[in-house]
Amino acid sequence: MPILGSIIKSAIDIRSRIPARKNVYKQQVKQLQKLITKAQDTDFGVQFNFGDLALREDPIKIFQQTVPIYDYQGIFDAWWHRALKGERDVCWPGKIKYFALSSGTSESSSKHIPVTKDMIKTIHKGTLKQILATRHFNFSKEQFETEILFVGGSTNLNYNGTYFSGDLSGITTGTQPRWFQNFTLPGPQIRSIVSWENKLQEIVDKAKQWDVGFICGVPAWIQILFERIIKHYNLKTIHDIWPNLAIYVHGGVAIHPYKKSIDALCHKPLIYLDTYMASEGFVAYQERPNELQAMKLMTDNKLFFEFIPFNEDNFDQEGNVKPKAKALTITEVELDKEYALLISNCAGAWRYLIGDTVKFTDLKRFEVIITGRTKHFLSLCGEHLSVDNMNRAVKQTAYDLNLMINEYCVVGIPYQGLFAHQWFVGTDKPISEIELKEKIDAHLKTLNDDYAVERKHALKEVLVTVLPNQAFIDFLASKNKLGGQSKFPRVLKGKQLNEWLAFVENNKNINF
Repeated sequence: MPILGSIIKSAIDIRSRIPARKNVYKQQVKQLQKLITKAQDTDFGVQFNFGDLALREDPIKIFQQTVPIYDYQGIFDAWWHRALKGERDVCWPGKIKYFALSSGTSESSSKHIPVTKDMIKTIHKGTLKQILATRHFNFSKEQFETEILFVGGSTNLNYNGTYFSGDLSGITTGTQPRWFQNFTLPGPQIRSIVSWENKLQEIVDKAKQWDVGFICGVPAWIQILFERIIKHYNLKTIHDIWPNLAIYVHGGVAIHPYKKSIDALCHKPLIYLDTYMASEGFVAYQERPNELQAMKLMTDNKLFFEFIPFNEDNFDQEGNVKPKAKALTITEVELDKEYALLISNCAGAWRYLIGDTVKFTDLKRFEVIITGRTKHFLSLCGEHLSVDNMNRAVKQTAYDLNLMINEYCVVGIPYQGLFAHQWFVGTDKPISEIELKEKIDAHLKTLNDDYAVERKHALKEVLVTVLPNQAFIDFLASKNKLGGQSKFPRVLKGKQLNEWLAFVENNKNINF
């Protein structure tokens, strides 16, 4: 391990002296050219004349005019269902061997997202880039002699005779280069465990044998892991067992609701690094320290990005993209405006609406923050409340009231002939629901002018129900959604809303 630490540190130092490529538009043209050239003989490529597009110096405009925008159901019904049955050369050359199972945070049934060898390589490249980015934090080589713990999905994938399926983290972890697996935890045996509870317990049992300096995973499960380790070994903080733990690489959901709780389990501050890993690819990573934890888009990693302004011109009230929605290139975007993200990737996703909304915080570095989901927002009467607004209001409320609020969700409901927002807030400390409501409401009025206006008019009330954090975990368990990539949706609608309300009704006696 000391030799390995020196090698990694040297590689980081060398990489820091290589100037970054600055012409991002040309990078994106090159990525699109690579994608359409490789896919030109697929059924998708033939239908949309990729052979001709590949010969053009700049194919972006014609690509946008020719290829329609797809959401998951649209591209699955038209194309991906054939790849799922084992057909070759549908949207990407060859046969798709892996499918990542993803329900996002909006649907109960699993989506099957194609994952190819090309895509797995880009994910490994993104992981390495994030490691190399730690040069901005000036860690010693000794820090890289510690171990990296990945808390993710099972590498024991489902196989139906045609394809393998499972969590993307399980697919990518199981296919990591051997040299990388040799200094990452928890090891192949624990990685393969399917039961999430059993996997956590095995990690707890082995924790004392490891020198963890980096940890990666979804915030809710990292917090649970820390709590269980501390309880199992009768410790005060996680640093009593892992004194060199310094870096936490997180993703999947905003860290704001969890940070205070995780900090309380540590003896010294962790460096939080955000990462944007979607089932469709490694989108962005946090390259440098910054207050917003903004992430640099991977513009040179076989992904082509487009951005649809997230407004009434392009999306309906349910968050569905309109047929004539206008997509922008990376050089046409503006600061602090919300965009729905389209991806074309090396696994057969073309102009694919992944469901996330982002804002650019730096146009020179092309850094973004995730602000929410296209279908996870509330606008019953024009309040245009995003998940980013909600996260920030919850963070500030928790600070004001000295609370740890890890989970929450919001529901829009009819109320006295107009509308109200019903909040379900998770905290393990009894608190006045009225006080909680007043704080959240006040912060949202400050954060969102439209919300402030509508609170005087059609949005007549804000209602709050306080539940223990375990209630949210139990709901996920009841839907068989426990796992390394599972997270609780912040806005509930449709079937998922009905399931949640039934769960709360059937568990009225949940105690703190």
